[in-house]
Amino acid sequence: MDSPLDTLPKIGAPATRALNAAGYTALRQLAGVPRAELARLHGMGPKALNIIEAALEQHDLRLT
Repeated sequence: MDSPLDTLPKIGAPATRALNAAGYTALRQLAGVPRAELARLHGMGPKALNIIEAALEQHDLRLT
């Protein structure tokens, strides 16, 4: 199942709220963002980070 670049992947509500509060509303905006930066967001856990990384990988994109 491919994740579109113009939406966030299906992750938990706390992680989605954390991304939205930080200004991230689309998967494409996360490409090149340091993993450690996202991990510091309140509500962002390892499972959500793994889902984001897998979704980016489908488009040959990565966190840094």
